[in-house]
Amino acid sequence: MSKVRIVDLTLRDGHQSLLATRMRTRDMLPILETFDEAGIYSFEIWGGATFDVAHRFLNENPWDRLREIRKRVKNTQLQMLLRGQNLVGYRHYSDDVVEKFVTKTVENGLDIFRIFDALNDVRNLEVSIKTAKKLGAHVQGAICYTISPVHTIEKYVEIANQLAELEVDSICIKDMAGLLSPKVSYELVKALKKEVGLPINLHSHYTSGMSSMAMIKGVEAGADMVDTCMSPISMGTSHPPTESMVYALNELGYDTGVKLDVLLEVREYFMKLREKYAGYLDPLSTIPDTQVLVYQIPGGMFSNMIAQLKEQNAMDKLPDVLREVPKVREDLGYVPLVTPTSQIVGVQAVINVLVGERYKVVTKETKDLVKGMYGRTPAPIKEEIIKKILGDERPIDGRPADLLEPEFEKRKKELEEMGLKVSDEDVLIYCLFPQTGLKFLKGELQEEPFPAAGGAVSGTFEVEIEGKKYKVSVAPPE
Repeated sequence: MSKVRIVDLTLRDGHQSLLATRMRTRDMLPILETFDEAGIYSFEIWGGATFDVAHRFLNENPWDRLREIRKRVKNTQLQMLLRGQNLVGYRHYSDDVVEKFVTKTVENGLDIFRIFDALNDVRNLEVSIKTAKKLGAHVQGAICYTISPVHTIEKYVEIANQLAELEVDSICIKDMAGLLSPKVSYELVKALKKEVGLPINLHSHYTSGMSSMAMIKGVEAGADMVDTCMSPISMGTSHPPTESMVYALNELGYDTGVKLDVLLEVREYFMKLREKYAGYLDPLSTIPDTQVLVYQIPGGMFSNMIAQLKEQNAMDKLPDVLREVPKVREDLGYVPLVTPTSQIVGVQAVINVLVGERYKVVTKETKDLVKGMYGRTPAPIKEEIIKKILGDERPIDGRPADLLEPEFEKRKKELEEMGLKVSDEDVLIYCLFPQTGLKFLKGELQEEPFPAAGGAVSGTFEVEIEGKKYKVSVAPPE
């Protein structure tokens, strides 16, 4: 009987997708010892937006969350989502900060790093992968899945082979927008198993409604692990339900090693928690948004674009923006739409439409992307686009972080000169988030109150596209 391991994302990507990443640590802890008995392979509990939201909105030390969960979870591995050279922030950090962050994360109890780069530029993953490997952690190299003329099965195999050369322990197919179809899932897993041979983990948001189908077909092709969330925090912009996936796989003859009776007990707990967090939950974010199959725009990106248009009283321009997004994406080398490239493409598309002339006004982030400051784009950017955006400036060819000076000791000294007694973990909070991190360390932030039901942070908007009205639910970025 083939084994298929279950990776449960409830405590990170689940509440990030449906509850605006607002689940408090104190609400996670009571169920952990029971959950730990279920036979889950790994819990994703950290990384993504949790580090930012924990200190900024919940007045929680994100390192404390990791430590407190580790104390209670003895049987199940703990994992996080790491944005390569971006770590859990929104820019590239110097190598010394990356090394220190990964080291402290292992020291505080993490077992598995899932590491990705928005451009699938493996050079941006080297330092974090090598550091985690040196410390004995399991490293899962993630490939951001997207659809474009240059994103072929062969291209994904090539990226996976580059990751294999860095000696990652497994490969994750990371489908952040829910675009992975059952057919492609089967073909891609089959190719990766044949050409690369490493264990394959499937990660696919339920956004389009195809995720469970893609998972089953991927398992048939040889996938070793699948990502799920406990049913009360599943589906919509989240992931397939853990319980349903376990039942289906067991019935199909796969050994998950997971105890359904324990999961049902855990489900009761999260059902109550869902009620507690109802103010963060937009009911429409639990319904598949099949428009993503047409526009291929992840929820978090959609929300940013709509917020911009609302601010400018230009919601009537949304159809133009939706047509402009794929053009900008093509101009910028067919970048995958995931943090931070989704925001870069979305903002530039809105500006192009509002100004009425393409690239007359260009954001710093768009310039940096064209300049190579985020890494190598999947397809080369055309010379005329480079000229229009950069003028006489030339893009860089090397790894962006090679241009960065070491910053950990400098930041540590700054905090000490302010009279703050800090640990290395505190310095890292400040390195990653200098403004909100400093306020947090000074004790100047407070936990935000729970919103009233119906006041969902993620938000729902009614938009008109090509004469038809749609309700669009949105979710935060990865």
